[in-house]
Amino acid sequence: MKKIAICPGTFDPITNGHIDLIERGLRIFDEIIVAVTTAYKKQPLFEIEERLELIKDAIRDYKNVRVESFDGLLVEYAKAKGGIAVIRGLRAISDFEYELQMALMNRRLDLSIETVFMMPSEEYSFLTSTMVKEIASLGGSVKGLVPQIVERALERKSKR
Repeated sequence: MKKIAICPGTFDPITNGHIDLIERGLRIFDEIIVAVTTAYKKQPLFEIEERLELIKDAIRDYKNVRVESFDGLLVEYAKAKGGIAVIRGLRAISDFEYELQMALMNRRLDLSIETVFMMPSEEYSFLTSTMVKEIASLGGSVKGLVPQIVERALERKSKR
């Protein structure tokens, strides 16, 4: 049986930290679905279609990764896709409390979907999409923090 994991998030925008988790997740799972939420609670910089395209371009070299958008409960989406696990990144202790609550609620909703917490590589342990957007909006360089396609997209957005 194919082991499919779901890597959910808003990915506004995708960072090299996200890609690091996806790449390392492929060592454990046969396939990863990057599940992009519409982020109804947030006000994303990039529209859902833009985020999907940026992610597809950034991961184009990974054969066993696909990108989709989703709405609704994550565990229902995961089950519908044949997923057995959800991959979540933990950068710091501050992430843990929120992620633990979500994992426990997801387990309550569906015992068959596991949550796998992964630590980012040290070089990305501080990195957030919010930080990247703020740096870019203030004219700072995000080189090395995001794929080049995202870097260019951020430059275009900040010139508006």
